[in-house]
Amino acid sequence: MRLLVQRVLSAAVHVGDEEVGAIARGLLLFVGATHDDSLAEAQAMAAKAANLRLFDDTSGVMNRSALDLLAAGEDVGLLVVSQFTLYADARKGRRPSYVAAARPEQAAPLVEAVISHLRGLGLTVATGRFGAEMQVSLVNDGPVTIWLDTADR
Repeated sequence: MRLLVQRVLSAAVHVGDEEVGAIARGLLLFVGATHDDSLAEAQAMAAKAANLRLFDDTSGVMNRSALDLLAAGEDVGLLVVSQFTLYADARKGRRPSYVAAARPEQAAPLVEAVISHLRGLGLTVATGRFGAEMQVSLVNDGPVTIWLDTADR
């Protein structure tokens, strides 16, 4: 499983003219699944993202996580967007291959497991719409962008 985590001042997802998910300050998580991903990996990646210390403390050091902000009573949201293109392989030619991406019937429950685990931690989670053509807008804060991959564990 792969997550691209971005610290944002705001982010939103539209499908056509409909806003399907939006957050103010928080994290935008693009989530991609591959063929051998499991429910346990989805839950571990969700926990990792929730605990990443990407927010500044009073000294201006990135030393607080989304869970830390939640515990302190500060507003923080997470926006989870499925993105099979995180498994693009562009090593050959000019057209990326998506063979490594899990099929929708396998990926959808894994993305839902990430969302459920984050909500289970008490976090406010907005989502995109799995399988839809989405327009994602964001204001990256920092910019802070972190790549997480279960293959790196």
